Amino acid sequence: MLHRPSPNFGPRRDGLTPTIIVLHYTAMPSAEAALERLCDPAAEVSAHYLIAKSGVVTRLVAEAERAWHAGTGEWCGQHDINSRSIGIELDNAGDHPFPDPQMIALEVLLEDIRSRWPIPPENIIGHSDMAPGRKSDPGPRFDWARLARRGLAGPTRPPQDQTCFTTAARAAGFTADVASEVLLETTRLRFAPWRRGPQCADDLKLYHPI
Repeated sequence: MLHRPSPNFGPRRDGLTPTIIVLHYTAMPSAEAALERLCDPAAEVSAHYLIAKSGVVTRLVAEAERAWHAGTGEWCGQHDINSRSIGIELDNAGDHPFPDPQMIALEVLLEDIRSRWPIPPENIIGHSDMAPGRKSDPGPRFDWARLARRGLAGPTRPPQDQTCFTTAARAAGFTADVASEVLLETTRLRFAPWRRGPQCADDLKLYHPI
């Protein structure tokens, strides 16, 4: 692991510690360009880790500190996600698959982080999950099913007496106050990026909270 300290961080608020991991894509030309931005005081943005396409991991902010990666959003009814989370940036423009070395490095890093903090698989989320309509990363090309098979993301399950899509989505953690069409688009981005058209029964197949 490489280390490149970013000045863009502060203390976690209200005594909060990490219970969520948020995954992002950089949407920049290269990992080097992303590092420059994440370490630029004028940008006022950072993350705890950056993973290059090659699988090289760079730590920018200590896990005990509050990195500035999530912004406004909500997950499972909780706000101030920055104080509750660890942010991981993945070198990707959002329009192509994530290379195997990068995914392997991510899996190792997730397991390592979870050995230190009580973070359940259901709380390993995308930026789009906690900021629906505002963010789209890590995007439709990210392999969530791969992480779920490793126990590193919440698996989809058949609905349990859920007849309303909004109720099912909120039960799965998508509690941000957004329009129903935005909520549908966001959950599909996470669970079924190939699905189009009106809401259907399969859209109820979301994971359930711990």
